[in-house]
Amino acid sequence: MFGLEAGLAGSFALLILIVLGVALSLYLVPLPLWIAAWASGAYVGLFTLIAMRLRRVPPGTVVTARISAVKAGLDIPINDLEAHYLAGGDVVRVVTAMISADKANIALPFKRAAAIDLAGRDIVEAVKMSVIPKVIETPRIAAVAKDGIQLIAVSRVTVRTNIDRLVGGAGEETIIARVGEGMVSTIGSAASHKDVLENPDHISKHILSKGLDAGTAYEILSIDIADVDVGENIGAKLQIDQANADKQIAQAKAEERRAMAVALEQEMRARVVEAEAEVPRAMAEAFHQGNLGIMDYYRMKNMQADTSMRDAIADAGDDPCAPKRK
Repeated sequence: MFGLEAGLAGSFALLILIVLGVALSLYLVPLPLWIAAWASGAYVGLFTLIAMRLRRVPPGTVVTARISAVKAGLDIPINDLEAHYLAGGDVVRVVTAMISADKANIALPFKRAAAIDLAGRDIVEAVKMSVIPKVIETPRIAAVAKDGIQLIAVSRVTVRTNIDRLVGGAGEETIIARVGEGMVSTIGSAASHKDVLENPDHISKHILSKGLDAGTAYEILSIDIADVDVGENIGAKLQIDQANADKQIAQAKAEERRAMAVALEQEMRARVVEAEAEVPRAMAEAFHQGNLGIMDYYRMKNMQADTSMRDAIADAGDDPCAPKRK
């Protein structure tokens, strides 16, 4: 009885080992994937598939990408696909982009596509933009013509991806900045804002002649002025501000001259008061030396009183409210 139970336990353990061995073999040797690759004409050896498992490379991803490439007429070595995956790239997107580029008659070798993908660029979107150009709209850009009138313009830039310069080339922000700079330069060099409003195509022609797509990942196909609005009269505003500034400067200088005149008047009055203070001292000295007698002093006081009375009568005559003599 015990021998029968031991035999059953041994058979069950053997069955488990066989099942585990088969599962491990199917995992290491993906026979369905090998058969699919062989049937598709993109043959991959069994040992290659096993080596992918050991290198922790998903064979399904790499082999599926190779099958798609072969079916599209592209011969991409399996080692290149595996190396790109190990470098952190997206194998499926690279193959998809290469197929799209081949159908559009765009030269895109695998090394260049892999470099673009590893650089962080969206390779599929780049190929799509090479086939279907993209329209970039600039923000509202303000510039002032020579007559002082401000113009606010918006342009639409049609660009196409330049595959050869996609790695290391500048992006959309550079295109927008250069186009905005060209718009400001063109409007600023116009003699009148009316010239710009009458011929807005001069802006796009002038910008295109500068070759603004140099060093960028795009090729500018056209620049179209979408809208031009008239803004403020910047020239008149600057003239008004300058006139106000000149006015304030003139007022400050006038106030400075008035303050100097008041100070001079105060100084003269102080000198007069100082001189008048010397009169009693001089009279005392004259009395002391006998040059001035008492009668001379009284005659001087009478003369001063007469002068004061005449001044008072003259002031009363000049007053319009004073009573008139008959």
